Amino acid sequence: MSFRVTESTQLASAQRNLQLSAQRLNQLDEQVASGLAISKPSDDPAGAATLLDLQRQLAQNAQYQRNAGDGTAWLATAGTALTSMNDTLNQVRDLTVQAANTATQTPTSRAAIATQLQSLKQTLLTLANTQYQGRSVFAGTSDAGSAFNADYSFNGTAGSSVNRRVGADTTVRVDVDGSAVLGSGSSSVFALIDSIASAVSSGGNVGGQLTAIDAVAANIRGAEATVGSAQNQLTGATSALTTQATTLQTSQNGIQNVDAAHAILEMQTQQVAYQTALAVTAKSIQPTLMDYLR
Repeated sequence: MSFRVTESTQLASAQRNLQLSAQRLNQLDEQVASGLAISKPSDDPAGAATLLDLQRQLAQNAQYQRNAGDGTAWLATAGTALTSMNDTLNQVRDLTVQAANTATQTPTSRAAIATQLQSLKQTLLTLANTQYQGRSVFAGTSDAGSAFNADYSFNGTAGSSVNRRVGADTTVRVDVDGSAVLGSGSSSVFALIDSIASAVSSGGNVGGQLTAIDAVAANIRGAEATVGSAQNQLTGATSALTTQATTLQTSQNGIQNVDAAHAILEMQTQQVAYQTALAVTAKSIQPTLMDYLR
């Protein structure tokens, strides 16, 4: 059994082939002009889906890097304040030792030491209320402007912590609990210095207060070590995130960006094929009487 291929069928087939060739030529032209292998999902559905996932991962990575940067700044602020606190408390200790030697102290020298102690206490209180971008780094999750009030009561949220997420399963604490380090109210280091200054002024023995000072100093050093460990963790996380971002970007570029040399060569080949197809089609489809009657 034989089938007859009509001229209309031939014409439809030729038009379809020419349209497909023209579409491919247009696609290559767009790729060369834009530098993108995928301009719309229909260009490569699978590739477009992969690109969307890569873009999601890149956006997430960028957020983690911002979190790490913010956390690093929090820790740097807290660490600097703790270092200054430690230095200040060392001065308090030195003055206390000096005042404990009552045999060499006169009322005038005791008054001077007491004044210096009060000044150092105020310095500690200022450091304890250190802020980063309007938030106290020693007040936990509280948005209060200061961690400690004038009466030395803790103004923050005891036991709470400020964390920054730097990975799907990784968070880093970036604040310091001021009440745990410096105490609160009558049991705070500020009240301790007040009592030492008062005893110095009255000529009392302050040697027994050295143990309490050393306990606060140990708290500060412990907090410094914790902050340093968190900073190291963020440094490692930042390095890993930077490497991951580079890898993701490379993958995205490999899928999204066109190989210009290859695309130009393919476009030239496609142009030759298209022109050849036009010529062959014109010759293969014979004119009919209807062509002359138009």
